[in-house]
Amino acid sequence: MEYFLISLALALILGLLLSRVAKKVGLPAVTAYLIAGVILGPFVLGRFDVYGLGFTSENYVANFKILSQLALGFIAFTIGNEFRLKDLKSMGKEAITVGILQAVITTALVDLVLIILHFIAPHIISLSAAIVLGAIAAATAPAATLMVVKQYKAKGPLTKLLLMVVALDDAVGLVLFSVSFGIASSIELGTVSVSSMLLEPLIEVVLSAVYGVLAGVILNYLEKYFHSRSKRLSLVVAFVMLTSGLSMVEFDLFGVHFSSSLLLTCMIAGTTFCNICSASEEIMDRLDRWTAPINILFFVISGAELDFSILANPLVLLIGCIYIITRSSGKIGGSYISTKLTHCSKEIQHHLGITLLPQAGVALGMANSALAFQDGKIICNIVLFSVFVYELVGPALTKNSLVRAGEIQLDQRKSSRVENS
Repeated sequence: MEYFLISLALALILGLLLSRVAKKVGLPAVTAYLIAGVILGPFVLGRFDVYGLGFTSENYVANFKILSQLALGFIAFTIGNEFRLKDLKSMGKEAITVGILQAVITTALVDLVLIILHFIAPHIISLSAAIVLGAIAAATAPAATLMVVKQYKAKGPLTKLLLMVVALDDAVGLVLFSVSFGIASSIELGTVSVSSMLLEPLIEVVLSAVYGVLAGVILNYLEKYFHSRSKRLSLVVAFVMLTSGLSMVEFDLFGVHFSSSLLLTCMIAGTTFCNICSASEEIMDRLDRWTAPINILFFVISGAELDFSILANPLVLLIGCIYIITRSSGKIGGSYISTKLTHCSKEIQHHLGITLLPQAGVALGMANSALAFQDGKIICNIVLFSVFVYELVGPALTKNSLVRAGEIQLDQRKSSRVENS
């Protein structure tokens, strides 16, 4: 137990120190946290097998999964703050259209290219793997995007639409993956499961919505009984933990699998709470400060999870590069088409797509679900390789796009340090 605490402390300290270096070279703090994880991970300091000095193995890193899940819960709950009714009235239509259309275009483009590759060289990638990878391509990482927005205090129509689209991506990606997973299963097994293709993804979205709305309503009801800021903050923290835990509970009933999405559940809980609680803005501001160390640890642990061994496989590198190029083209092109159709500004049309490139936890979860396929290991390694690339360069690309759109003012950031009187 003491080694876990030492590892977490070193992870937090190294992440913070490297963020200062990153600032000097103009990189987002998120990139520094990920690099700190790589340094402390099993392939660098962890190789020395000294407990407490880094993460000694993949199994050791896995011990901190609950912390990563909790961090995702807080991140999703915070994103729910962006779905206030006043914002939905002004940008809700654009967010829904862009969120769905860019994801579908990305999936279709990746599917098309990888399926063509399958018919040209069937020994490189199977048809089922091509279909599953297409669906995984739609997923976007909300955590890295939110951290960049917070660090640089980005503000404007592009930032507002970006956070809405990133939040919707979880629901859209879930449906696309479930349908694609069902089609791929029917190709490999020769049977079509209507339950896995249509019913189970619908149940997951509905169950997430029910959990989220109930959590938000109950939290608002209980919050009124507390007047101390610290107690109200503690209550919100407890409810995010409770909602995150409930979203991870899975069960089977009448032959149907019931589960919910952690990101979607916590996001809906945050949206519900922020729209019905009169003191939500003050509470969310305090929560944002309280969760800062947890968010840093999330990215350091994510960096430690990156598997360098996949770089030794030429096949993974080949398909991975094709996947990254095609997915990036789909995100950028799909965002441009959808924002043009919804008459968004030129800044949004030209810059939104690049900000949607980061990919991480959700995609890895989908890839792990595909391990049962014949090429399941290949799917996982390709997604791992893409996550490795996107996580290291994605935050910097997001920052640059927001700067070019005029929504980050780099020269206006001031130190919050206050000397003792």
